[in-house]
Amino acid sequence: MQDQLNQIQAQMQNQRFADALHALDALRVNGPDKIQAMLMQAVCYRALNQRAEALNVLKQLIDQDPSVVRAYEELGHVHVAGKNADKAILGYREAVQRDPAALNTWKQLAGLYKMTGDQQGMAVAARHIAELSSLPPQLVSAKSHLNQGRIEQADAICREFLQHNKTHVDGMRLLAQIAIQAKIMDDAEFLLESAREFEPDNIAVQLELASVLLKRQKFGAANELAMNLTKLQPDNLEFQSLAAATQQGVGDTNAAIAIYQRLVEVGYQPKSTFLMLGHAHKTAGNLDQSIEAYQRCYAANPEFGDAFWSLANTKTYAFSDAEIAHMTEYEQRDTTSVEDRVHLCFALGKAYEDQQDYYTSFIHYQRGNQLNAELLKDQSPELAPRVQWQKQRCTAELFEQRAGLGHTAPDPIFIVGLPRAGSTLLEQILASHSQVDGTLELPNILSLARRLRGRKPVKVGDEPQYPKILAELEEDYFQRFGQQYIDDTRVFRQDAPLFIDKMPNNFLHIGLIRLILPNAKIIDARRHPMACCFSGFKQLFAEGQEFTYGLAEIGSYYKAYIEMMDHWDEVLPGFVLRVQHEDVVQDLETQVHRMLEFCGLPFEQACLEFHKTKRNVRTPSSEQVRQPIYTTGLEQWRNYEEYLQPLKDALGPDVLQRYPI
Repeated sequence: MQDQLNQIQAQMQNQRFADALHALDALRVNGPDKIQAMLMQAVCYRALNQRAEALNVLKQLIDQDPSVVRAYEELGHVHVAGKNADKAILGYREAVQRDPAALNTWKQLAGLYKMTGDQQGMAVAARHIAELSSLPPQLVSAKSHLNQGRIEQADAICREFLQHNKTHVDGMRLLAQIAIQAKIMDDAEFLLESAREFEPDNIAVQLELASVLLKRQKFGAANELAMNLTKLQPDNLEFQSLAAATQQGVGDTNAAIAIYQRLVEVGYQPKSTFLMLGHAHKTAGNLDQSIEAYQRCYAANPEFGDAFWSLANTKTYAFSDAEIAHMTEYEQRDTTSVEDRVHLCFALGKAYEDQQDYYTSFIHYQRGNQLNAELLKDQSPELAPRVQWQKQRCTAELFEQRAGLGHTAPDPIFIVGLPRAGSTLLEQILASHSQVDGTLELPNILSLARRLRGRKPVKVGDEPQYPKILAELEEDYFQRFGQQYIDDTRVFRQDAPLFIDKMPNNFLHIGLIRLILPNAKIIDARRHPMACCFSGFKQLFAEGQEFTYGLAEIGSYYKAYIEMMDHWDEVLPGFVLRVQHEDVVQDLETQVHRMLEFCGLPFEQACLEFHKTKRNVRTPSSEQVRQPIYTTGLEQWRNYEEYLQPLKDALGPDVLQRYPI
């Protein structure tokens, strides 16, 4: 098919647009080739002065894939041909919004702004033109590829450039941005640290490095950079906003709230600032203030779905009829972005659930998940094959041969499992003990696993480097990895001898944990599969957890998780304590004694009165764990049972028979 499209492209280059259009009409194209063919059709129609037909093709293309930058550029070209400057500007604006590195499009906009007398638009376009023109063409091209989601092409161009320009700071910054998009945050940090060595006073490098450190949860270092930036430019509101985020990261939520409050008062980016103010109040347990901030957020930005979802995500807010009507209207508008529609759908799902209209609620949860799945271009790897590699390589023989090599510290208590399985409740119970610090969902084990996996892409079906490498590493690595984990996580701790790492996805890496930290404790937070999976299905996660965006997908994931945990029980008997959420709810005291005994801790009454413990909680369950144990959530899934057959089918009889329905 690509050969045929290339032949048609050659006809177009020779100005044979009618022949090209006839050839395109005769093709039966699907997939990515269809997008290219439709773009070519639109160009041909424009060249033949058939603008109505060109606009019709472009509308179909944008409806099919609204991310195609070239479609909006062509839309601008068509309207320029029709001498409609205002509509041409709209098309070009949509293009540069998706790809700010589109230099030629900015030049088109500059001319149109001059023609229409838009001085502000001229200034914006001139700034972008000057910035892009100052960069080497290779970096502009790489930026454009990155903006359009073509990460591999962007990476290849940028690396080729840096091979010949090893100290080019803008090249390093761009490669760091590419690494961030690829979720290789350690590379991004290294690149920006290197750039700072070459240009210590480069403000942009410092800002980007602080943002990466914040994403990596290196809050102390991020806060130091952010506070330095605010000293250099006290009136820079962007730096103040960053400082608020880093202050919250280091645990000074009150300082963060004060900064966000000042930013709100001066009108700085009201959409994001009101939202972050609400999140900070929620983390601190100030529910009324968080609700007020979210309400002010949507009052200023009526289409902003995240404000409504944040209200729903308090788990206690009841939407009014007027708010439900407002959300419904904006969710159905063509002008509402897909991301906003996702948030609105989940908020409407919660609103109708509270009204006990479970059919309408389910429809909205389902639509939100479908839209969210469509937004994802890079799906996370399937769990089932990763489980098989762990089972094949992490055997009882491996643990016997490599016993006693890791770091002996008993400090960490890992709580693993699936999202919405009750892990936040277990963390709150244990963190109420005087000898245990609560922290966060720490990324350190996942980062180590990613390092061991290596950078080289693995073809589908081929065995990855990790976990096979665990049998090949030199013995001293296990001690070093364990020590590094203890050192790197110290910033999240206070003074207690033990601390909690509540990253649920660590369940896949229990073998790695055993080898590097053999005295660590691991608690598996387990919940009834129907309750756990449906709770995940109706929860909109900030990032990751893509397996929750479909009933069949989350059911298959739960099944693979059970298989993985069964394997750890077989090859590492007694290393993991399983705590069933339903047992905690029905008999709290017995389960508290079980957990404390497993962790080698004496009983403390505060663990039974966990809801009285004052600490910042950043998960969706933050308000629930500030209340005594409640039983209302145990059977919520039954209200939707008639719609959950795909989930039951994916879980299968073996899993469901463990937990009679």
